[in-house]
Amino acid sequence: MGSFVELTAVDGMKTSAWVVMPEGKPRGAIVVLQEIFGVNAHIRSVAERYAALGYVAIAPALFNRVRPGVDLGYGEADLKEGMALKTAVEKLPPPGAQVDIEAAVAYASERVPGGKVGIVGFCWGGLWSWRSACELPGLSAAVCYYGGGMTSEIEASRQAWCPVMAHFGRKDRHISVASVEAFQKAQPKAQVFLYDADHGFNCDQRPAHDEAAAHLASERTQAFFAKHLG
Repeated sequence: MGSFVELTAVDGMKTSAWVVMPEGKPRGAIVVLQEIFGVNAHIRSVAERYAALGYVAIAPALFNRVRPGVDLGYGEADLKEGMALKTAVEKLPPPGAQVDIEAAVAYASERVPGGKVGIVGFCWGGLWSWRSACELPGLSAAVCYYGGGMTSEIEASRQAWCPVMAHFGRKDRHISVASVEAFQKAQPKAQVFLYDADHGFNCDQRPAHDEAAAHLASERTQAFFAKHLG
């Protein structure tokens, strides 16, 4: 079972993060990045699953700089609220929430001496996972699930410092297949997969959940982390 801890970023800002420790010696650590719905039940459950696989799992609250304690569901009102919070965070002066992710990576590193740290993000968190792969040298692997915005031309022009895997849905109205293919062309070293599924297919609390796609993506992600984190 996990619990919230307090992190301190390099600029002195404090934020919360959900942490779940594995039984026995950790095989590595994984930072879990939220959707626009906060560190909610779904994100906490993802962290718990990685802890069950032997990793230290930590999910930083990326909305804390604009509103602490965000925990939303998936209704229309939740979506509207989450989009407003996302917009507010993105308007912060650079580097914004990136330093909170960096604080989570540092916290994870301290708990796996000599071990490696990976990162995985969903939707908005998928975009942050990609950016982190390109900006944080302390990462050994990054996985992005339907990262909104990461297939844009400017994002695709970045260069990752660690191995990257990305999962997208063919039915995603927010991320076109053409943009995914363009991203893959620009990033030939990244492992990019398309599934016959919609945006949010990994989340079992969303109508778009696709069990087959989620299972296959999870198998690939687990093998990827096992290879690069141990």
